[in-house]
Amino acid sequence: QVQLAESGGGSVQIGGSLTLSCVASGYTGSPKCWGWFRQAPGNEREGVAAIDNDGYTSYANSVKGRVTISKDNAKNTLTLQMNNLKSEDTAMYYCAWETGGAYCRDGYFPVNWDYRGQGTQVTVSS
Repeated sequence: QVQLAESGGGSVQIGGSLTLSCVASGYTGSPKCWGWFRQAPGNEREGVAAIDNDGYTSYANSVKGRVTISKDNAKNTLTLQMNNLKSEDTAMYYCAWETGGAYCRDGYFPVNWDYRGQGTQVTVSS
């Protein structure tokens, strides 16, 4: 059973930075797509960033230029560096895996993720 553990969330002022991390365990092989989605109260789930098993990335237009996703296969870790944070970035952020081969490049994200973590809260305020 895949387990994904997020860390790094918190409260930050507008314009600040946060780094989210996700450590994967309890699996064999690697996901086709590994990424982050977020959900704020009353809002739909939104893909934020993802990276596929070839290293291609996908970013939501709302975060492009402010967010960088990377992975360390040796450490089974996914990282999301977020800069110039805005109040609209406030949400619960989830690390997730997709194993079926859904396209996750060029702004596209899986509709359904196979596994996700418990989430880490990001709050951006003035």
